[in-house]
Amino acid sequence: MDSAEIGVIGGSGFYSLLEGATDVSIETPYGKTSANITMGKIGGKNIAFLPRHGVKHEYPPHVIPYLANLWALKNLGVERIIGACAVGSLQPSFQIGDVVLSDQFVNFTRNRRDTFYDGPSTTHVSPADPYCQETRDLAASVGKELDLRIHDRGTIVVIEGPRFSTRAESKFFSAMGWDIINMTQYPEVILARELEMCYLNLSLITDYDVGLKHNPLIKPVSHAEVIRAFSENNDKLKHLIKNIVPRIPSIRSCECKHALDGARLEV
Repeated sequence: MDSAEIGVIGGSGFYSLLEGATDVSIETPYGKTSANITMGKIGGKNIAFLPRHGVKHEYPPHVIPYLANLWALKNLGVERIIGACAVGSLQPSFQIGDVVLSDQFVNFTRNRRDTFYDGPSTTHVSPADPYCQETRDLAASVGKELDLRIHDRGTIVVIEGPRFSTRAESKFFSAMGWDIINMTQYPEVILARELEMCYLNLSLITDYDVGLKHNPLIKPVSHAEVIRAFSENNDKLKHLIKNIVPRIPSIRSCECKHALDGARLEV
């Protein structure tokens, strides 16, 4: 298999999703990918899987080779990406173990290269609705059929990392009405849009960021707690992906494939 229609980006625990898995190494103009890309099948569809942080989780959020990862998947023919990640909750109604299908992001990263278009052709891609509506609607329907606690929309705040938020920062994010917080969704999602790939985010809530003020037993997030909670709920995401993939239509009817239409300044 030398091509794939769907890309899955997630943790190393997702290797077990694929049937007939083989590894490929892709050279990119942006350096090495986080790891070799694993090619296999889910429900008869060709899948390319990439562990975002590397096989041994060696890439912290702020140094993940996002451009190389997205370029490599596009080069393999990928048109749709399913990006799974762990997130913290900023609102009491978004509970640990819930799955959120993000529809908006707010970017608080600072030092990440976040575009493929550095000239000479000036390109302005619109991120007004950065997540694919078609695949998000499908994921919401499948999640409800599986009786998962699933939110069909949510705004994700993306911070630089690798540190977590202060109480003041978290209070600000919550007061703004934003729902969840993470360190990897940006620039991953916007790079997919620049390459006219659909992007579906599956966010698994693992913690309450700096805890819950009204419940002193819920403490601020720690890396160990995130890993523990994600491991306990990982099967939930894998089960969801296994049921989403076979139902993704072969022909896209969303706007993602037209992201570059009118985006370039022609001189």
